[in-house]
Amino acid sequence: MPTIPALEMNDGLPIPQIGFGVWQVPDDVVTDATLTAFECGYRHVDTAALYYNEGGVGRAIAASGLGRDELFITTKVWNTDHGYDTTLKAMDKSLGLLGLDYVDLYLIHWPSPATGDFLATWDAVLALRDRGLTRSVGVSNFHVSHLESIIERFGVVPAVDQIELHPWLPQAGIRAFCAQHGILTEAWSPLASGALLDDPGLVAVGAKYGKTAAQVMIRWHLELGNVVLPKSVTPERIRQNIDVFDFGLDAEDFALIAALESGHRTGPNPDEFM
Repeated sequence: MPTIPALEMNDGLPIPQIGFGVWQVPDDVVTDATLTAFECGYRHVDTAALYYNEGGVGRAIAASGLGRDELFITTKVWNTDHGYDTTLKAMDKSLGLLGLDYVDLYLIHWPSPATGDFLATWDAVLALRDRGLTRSVGVSNFHVSHLESIIERFGVVPAVDQIELHPWLPQAGIRAFCAQHGILTEAWSPLASGALLDDPGLVAVGAKYGKTAAQVMIRWHLELGNVVLPKSVTPERIRQNIDVFDFGLDAEDFALIAALESGHRTGPNPDEFM
């Protein structure tokens, strides 16, 4: 069973570089999938209020036999709960479903910039950290302008920005800003929602190392310094997604992957999504 490396966040706390993503995994499926992930060596699980599966993740945590200090659990506040008081209530609900006293990382799921409420929401997220209900605080789907707004207003830099990131959408501008400010970049849809699994170039790179295209993309994320959140409910793919520490990509591989950039998104644009 591989040992997943950890990166240090700007608050000094570690985060496992590969997490188990559970977006679109139904609550009645997520428990078994998460237990499989634990058995394969994952210790980082990324869920959210919107996923409606925090309860199932909580059941997996309870059944796993793992100590709380062995796990890294992330959840997120949804757009309809933006605002100070509603964010505090949303955290209470999430903790109840997860069966936890605290989460390791709490994120604002989307900025929803048209409302401007993400500033009050960030204020609440910081209060939740001060109360010990989350150890670290971050954001998701924040563009540079959104990050600048909360940093300027509160002087607190998020530990993580979780964004859509894959070879079609490598997000160089946001990654550069995050690196400059000590924010870790975390990739959701790291395999372009499966759309790149049959890409001939990625398949060829994989064949060179005896790996799949998915494993090549996950390795690419790791070598870029991203935290990566692959998702699967298939036991063999769950295992394969962390079997990525016995090879490395060369300059030719990176050039091939760079040529895939198209700007294509599998999800909405954060500047437009409410």
